[in-house]
Amino acid sequence: MRAFHLVRFLLGLSLATAILAQAPAPKPDPQLKQFSALFAGRWTYDGEYKPGPLGPGGKITGEYTGQTILKGFFFEGRETEKGATGEVHNVEIDAYDPANKNFTSNLYQDDGSRFSGTVTVSANTITWEGKYFVAGQPILLRAPFVLAADRTTATEKVDVSTDGGKTWGPFFEATWTKVKPVPNKAAPKK
Repeated sequence: MRAFHLVRFLLGLSLATAILAQAPAPKPDPQLKQFSALFAGRWTYDGEYKPGPLGPGGKITGEYTGQTILKGFFFEGRETEKGATGEVHNVEIDAYDPANKNFTSNLYQDDGSRFSGTVTVSANTITWEGKYFVAGQPILLRAPFVLAADRTTATEKVDVSTDGGKTWGPFFEATWTKVKPVPNKAAPKK
């Protein structure tokens, strides 16, 4: 009797494998491709943190590089920012959520802070909204990133709320510039 159950299990397993092998391979959502077209590449920015509940503020400069990863199913951003308090690095991973028609976003910084929220795209505006966790404390954050018509420059104005969204105040402002790729010159032929 055990042999019969084993044979039945193996037949069921091979049937399931055959069905899965015939299913079309999943494809990345076209929304992520559109997002990537807006934001991928290398960007530099100059900005300023505003004095407030997260610190005294100050001028900063930064560099951001974004690209699709994992066969186009996700978008990754890597950022380095320099200011009076030193250098900060972060990694951001975004994915499209077709059920909610928006993106999920998770960002992790080397100072232990992190962001978790959503990203919406409307024309030339990309807006991050969610919770920014600093020293374990959640702070609401909304960050519209507005691209110029040529999509090579942008402005960003980030607001935060420490009281659950009752009041909002300025946190960060920056002007972004997309860095043009350096032409790849072929090596001279010998």
